[in-house]
Amino acid sequence: MKPIEPENDNDHTGPVKTPKQLLWVVLGAFFIPVVAIIALTYYVANVHRPSPGFNPHELVEKSNKIIEKVGKVEVIDETKPPKAGNEVYQAQCITCHEKGTLGAPKFGDNQAWSARINKGYDSLLNSVYNGKNAMAAQRGGEFTDLELAKAMVFLVNSSGGKFPEPSLANKEKESTKPTSVAPVKNSK
Repeated sequence: MKPIEPENDNDHTGPVKTPKQLLWVVLGAFFIPVVAIIALTYYVANVHRPSPGFNPHELVEKSNKIIEKVGKVEVIDETKPPKAGNEVYQAQCITCHEKGTLGAPKFGDNQAWSARINKGYDSLLNSVYNGKNAMAAQRGGEFTDLELAKAMVFLVNSSGGKFPEPSLANKEKESTKPTSVAPVKNSK
């Protein structure tokens, strides 16, 4: 039997035909990735460099202006005497209740206040503390609960009500009142 010879000797050769071509391929295979890595490293390292004239303190100031405070913690001196109802009314309530803004009953309007007064002191005070309709909650602001209660009593009494003036002693009595609890049946 006669061995089978390939018809074309060029079928199994690659694109590199000479030693000079092989040298260029080896050098290119080494240097091209190295240059690409160096270029990428240089690009990434310089992306975050500040431009000339950049002031980091100015950036902090601008950021603080954008991110405004939502609230603040304020320690209230409980030893100072509470403000009078008239003072709190002038500072907090007059804006809406003087002209009846957003459906607020006007100061001195006995007819508008009569239905509210009939609901009672606790109901009105709850509306002051937690808000009602268009009136926002007043609790947690500049004034203490006692001062808000005094303002509510001032406003109501100026509009036909006869609520007693709240005081610190009355508030302490309310906080120490025993609460009634239903007896628990023993299940044994």
